[in-house]
Amino acid sequence: MSTTLHLAIELIRRPSVTPDDAGCQPFLAERLQSLGFSIEHLPFGKVKNLWATHGHSASPLLVLAGHTDVVPPGPLTAWRFPPFAPTLQEGLLYGRGAADMKGSLAAMITACERFVTDHPDHPGRLGILLTSDEEGEATEGTVKVVDYLQQTDQKIDWCVVGEPSSQARLGDLVKNGRRGSLNGLLTIHGVQGHVAYPHLADNPIHRFAPVLQRLCQIEWDRGNAFFPPTSFQVSNVHAGTGADNVIPGDLEVLFNFRYSTEVTHTQLQNWVTTLLDEYSLKYDLTWRHSGSPFLTAGGKLLEATQQAILEVCGYDTQLSTSGGTSDGRFIAPTGAQVIEIGPLNATIHKVNECVSIDDLEKLAVVYQRIVEKLL
Repeated sequence: MSTTLHLAIELIRRPSVTPDDAGCQPFLAERLQSLGFSIEHLPFGKVKNLWATHGHSASPLLVLAGHTDVVPPGPLTAWRFPPFAPTLQEGLLYGRGAADMKGSLAAMITACERFVTDHPDHPGRLGILLTSDEEGEATEGTVKVVDYLQQTDQKIDWCVVGEPSSQARLGDLVKNGRRGSLNGLLTIHGVQGHVAYPHLADNPIHRFAPVLQRLCQIEWDRGNAFFPPTSFQVSNVHAGTGADNVIPGDLEVLFNFRYSTEVTHTQLQNWVTTLLDEYSLKYDLTWRHSGSPFLTAGGKLLEATQQAILEVCGYDTQLSTSGGTSDGRFIAPTGAQVIEIGPLNATIHKVNECVSIDDLEKLAVVYQRIVEKLL
């Protein structure tokens, strides 16, 4: 059994559902410390964070980043094998977190072990940043560690995030950016009443209907070479008392913008409120900005990643900014180049999550090559 596979198995055994680390970080910290890494545990609230570094030069600083937390397994009876009892079957490793992202973490650690063994006096610094708060609210994890690094004058130059980016085969897709995410909770206020006497009520659903149509038709931007156009989506609509003869007093709407670098979250907020005011609605609106878009359009990190994938996998990779958010959104604003490369994402967050055993070892070599090219 390879070191990478063994590490992945040991991590999957630990039921680290957000924000519980379940001992993953102490386990990895012990291995890294034995290699000469300096270890800092940075807990915030219930969240565990690990910052480990190797090397004596302040710069350049290359960081491999990831998360030890996983999403809940869902109905246990639907799994072929218990989600926290890692199982090898038909060339695959099954278990919650196998692809997202304990497989990546195992490959990162193996890559670091090999690199440091071969290059104990390497230039620059090699860092490992781990959190147990990526799948949850992400308020006490990487964002807090980045604040700490800035306060202590530690500037990340390059960062490889181990998110599962691949689609059909390992390394066929690399994320070189992500869209921004803006959430809105809108409450339209009307007047509750009997459906037989609508003139004595004010139906908030009817009030909002033409506004929703406008919101769905607006072209917020046209995107650009790296990003698709900004998308507006309603994720939940709720109103009523449950009775079929009552006009509701309020309508609650939950919506989201996934937006490109062509607009800002402030512009989107202003456009929405202008439209609501145009229709003279009585409303309350609260916003939650999950993260700004970021992009690594070129540079040494992207070049090293593309070369490493070509050397190890034998084909060129494609660049993408698709998908949801990642912790890269907290690292990129510091000026760091950020890319995401990890295993296939076909089973992430699903029942029977799994990863190819062969891909785990290849991924470790890809990470190792990236580190060797930069340090």
